[in-house]
Amino acid sequence: MEKKMNHKSKSIHDILPIDLIHIILLRVPIRHVARLKCVSKLWCSLISGPDFAGLHFRQSPAATTVFLKNGAMAYLVNLDENDASQKEVSPPFEKKPHSDFEVLGSCRGFILLRRNPHFLVVWNPLTGFSKRISHSHIVRRLKYHGFGLSYSKNLHGFGYDASQDDYLVVVAYRDYERQEDQLECLSLRTNSWINLDAVLPSPLDWFDHNSRGLFLNGAIHWVPYCLKDYTDAILIFDLKERTFSRISAPEQLLISECPFPCLALLGDCLSLYCDNYGSHTTQIWVMKEYKVHSSWTLYQIPCKAFQPLCLSSNGDIIGKGDAFSDKRGYLIYNVRGDLLKHFKNLYCPIRGADAVYTESLLSLPSNIKDKDKKKKRKKNFFYVLKVCKEKLNIAFLIPCKDFQPLCLSGNGDIIGRGCTWSDKVGYFMYNVREDLLNRFENLCHPSPNRKTVTVYTESLLPLPSDVEDKKKEEGGNRPSESE
Repeated sequence: MEKKMNHKSKSIHDILPIDLIHIILLRVPIRHVARLKCVSKLWCSLISGPDFAGLHFRQSPAATTVFLKNGAMAYLVNLDENDASQKEVSPPFEKKPHSDFEVLGSCRGFILLRRNPHFLVVWNPLTGFSKRISHSHIVRRLKYHGFGLSYSKNLHGFGYDASQDDYLVVVAYRDYERQEDQLECLSLRTNSWINLDAVLPSPLDWFDHNSRGLFLNGAIHWVPYCLKDYTDAILIFDLKERTFSRISAPEQLLISECPFPCLALLGDCLSLYCDNYGSHTTQIWVMKEYKVHSSWTLYQIPCKAFQPLCLSSNGDIIGKGDAFSDKRGYLIYNVRGDLLKHFKNLYCPIRGADAVYTESLLSLPSNIKDKDKKKKRKKNFFYVLKVCKEKLNIAFLIPCKDFQPLCLSGNGDIIGRGCTWSDKVGYFMYNVREDLLNRFENLCHPSPNRKTVTVYTESLLPLPSDVEDKKKEEGGNRPSESE
């Protein structure tokens, strides 16, 4: 009996070695990892370790997410062979109310956004982390005789330089003050713009609506909006060498019937797709070996205006039909062109997907200046929230002065409000990494005195009745002697 009791009292840490637990956690789908930090102190330390996010991104099953704009909001759509789901999210813009925005690229779980004409925002929708970037010097040079030009008239891209462990934002534009083309690169590690001396393609407006680059193999790729020749059609910028190069499209591509190609990433392979107006199909050319011209392989999808998004774990093509397609919604085809599944009840805008990316727990590299700023901010504006759970003391630094925590969300995020002396007044939601996830402004916000707020759980429970109450009720129901 004692042996059984001792066996039941053992935890998973006594049964499995730490190394094996770490390996198991690395294979858990990314959407479930964050909530596992609350299981134990050991699991929290393993998941919060400096190398866990990078290892998980490389080793865990890749979960491809489609990012779709919906006015001032956005949807995250997750698709696989057996299931499909979506979630509405709020982009991390400080200025209210929200307004429309642009998606300029994606890389390793981060999305590059633009709303304010002078600022860009790098955002990880899974963790809620965001960073604002100023590019006002570029916007100023884009003006021609006082009129601002469309941002789509320039090349822009977002990628990762593994040799420097640095994320880079690349912008090529026409400087109308100097009447010359410019190429600039922002390092998120040093938080500084660099003007690069590289020969730019001319003219830049050849790329027009395809001005947003695709990141693959340490380089950013573009294809002209209107393809006139297959030779040297795809432009490549190497982030490590900081140089341009080109590769050709397949010779068999019928330029006359497929004049408007786009790039996609299918199973870590560069892909080129376009509508074939003659056969009412979508041609998808996949480069099986990177920069090997003979490896271009053609797949025909019997769907007009089909946008390939990613490959399933079985190698099937997942995509969407837009407004001009004969099939609206999200579709899964095999490589022979057979329709396997059709998801109709998900948000599917008229235009194409804004970004297709792999979710991650990765954070941006920061330099010494950023760390010093964070330390100063913690001293002055952070509310220290200490939680004691099962003899485990955990401290959270909430980046909001005079913050009052109210409760936890279903995902374990902290919901609270800013009080009288707070730099943020209203209701807010922070995750355990102190990132602001959401802000609720259109709600009643009474006196900022903390004593006026009560947090409770709604219920239908009645109050318990004692014996005297029951006797009174019984006496009240009995007929009187006069009756």
